[in-house]
Amino acid sequence: MTADVLGLGGTSDWSGVRVVVAGFGVSGYAAADNLLFLGAQVTALDETTSEEKAEKAQLLETLGATVRLEPGATDVLPDGVDLVVTSPGWRPTAPLLAQAAERGVPVWGEVELAWRLRDPEHQAPWLAVTGTNGKTTTVQMLQSILTAAGLRAAAVGNVGLPIVEAVMDPEPYDVLAVELSSFQLHYTHSMSAESAVVLNVAEDHLDWYADEPGAPSGMDRYAADKARIYERVQRACVYNLADPATEAMVREADVVEGARAVGFTLGTPSSGDVGIVDDLLVDRAFIDDRASSAAELCTLADLASPAPHFVANALAAAALARAHGVSQQAVRDGLRAFRPDGHRIAHVAESQGVTWIDDSKATNPHAAQSSLGAFEHVVWVAGGLAKGARFDDLVLAARDRLRGVVLLGRDRAVIADALSRHAPDVPVIDVGADENGAPMERVVDAAAGLARSGDTVLLAPGCASMDMFLNYGARGDAFADAVHAHIARHDQT
Repeated sequence: MTADVLGLGGTSDWSGVRVVVAGFGVSGYAAADNLLFLGAQVTALDETTSEEKAEKAQLLETLGATVRLEPGATDVLPDGVDLVVTSPGWRPTAPLLAQAAERGVPVWGEVELAWRLRDPEHQAPWLAVTGTNGKTTTVQMLQSILTAAGLRAAAVGNVGLPIVEAVMDPEPYDVLAVELSSFQLHYTHSMSAESAVVLNVAEDHLDWYADEPGAPSGMDRYAADKARIYERVQRACVYNLADPATEAMVREADVVEGARAVGFTLGTPSSGDVGIVDDLLVDRAFIDDRASSAAELCTLADLASPAPHFVANALAAAALARAHGVSQQAVRDGLRAFRPDGHRIAHVAESQGVTWIDDSKATNPHAAQSSLGAFEHVVWVAGGLAKGARFDDLVLAARDRLRGVVLLGRDRAVIADALSRHAPDVPVIDVGADENGAPMERVVDAAAGLARSGDTVLLAPGCASMDMFLNYGARGDAFADAVHAHIARHDQT
């Protein structure tokens, strides 16, 4: 007879509860470690190992866990399991998860586990953020605002601290800024965020959401997982007025009575929304006289970037903070203090009238399109792992500003095909693919040959990086290094 885990929480007796942790990455280790602390019998399984994983495995084994890190470790679900806590990257069709479903064993993600482990006496509210693009920036902006308000806050979930670590911290947080991917939301069943936002919805991760016979399309299932963030929201469902799909999600959500819908817009906001008036970010949602007035939050000049998608992220973060009761002053101070991580519209250099920008974090077409829209004349550097995405809409939207395109990476042909259909007159240079990243020097040389004074050379690949680089950061670093080397060579001639 297996244990009934559905009623278990952070103050429950987990002794004798048999848990399999599927995946031994950052969140998997955090889940296993904290479940051991609670007294559960933990088995952690992963198909791969590394020096870091091996060290963590040794520590958990000392504490009583069973850890298997080897090919085939996740093929079979052990007998007598009460609960599976899965890595968010695992598809439901993975053998171990499929076997759990067949046996009726509950499958939670780390986010679901964290929600259930909250201390009843110190339940820090969750301000939750998802969307195809902008999640990390928005969550980090939100954390900056909350900190400026004097609150003990953390950016957690898909960024920063594993969320289970935050809820189990002996020193309680006042509030959590929670970034959630569609994968994480897929395995989340009971979360009730204080407020939540879906920033935007566009094609991404369609390899994970592959079309299946008799099932809704992959895009529909991806959007449905995003929409789960609004379920049981307590105060405010924040949505993007420029993206009707997000408003539809709010309309269909089953929320706590009294929760409000709040839109954000780059235009003048209506009563009940936040937006822009005369270069000011203003609030017409969380003030008493919202029908006839607006509260100034900050100016566009207070932000680290005037790019439209960056401003939209700031509005979303401000709305979540205001829903939590944060003052106008704290919103302004937090947004003024915020500086984005590297590889997000990062200025690399300027030489001979050409500006070089690294937006390697633009790992899907929607993000690349937003980035391209921030510049007038662009030499676009693109390519990598497309993850099943299409580029037709991006090319149609950006073709009039393209001076030229330089392509690299495994799936560059997908972008080349879209360019040939919709922008046949735009020059395209294909530098190929090389696992050691060497083409980046050729990329920069090619881009420099296309660019004219006043142009921007923009690395906004629209694709993931792992075909040629360790991650998007390594790709951005390689680009910046190649740019600086090119400029140095040019200055010497």
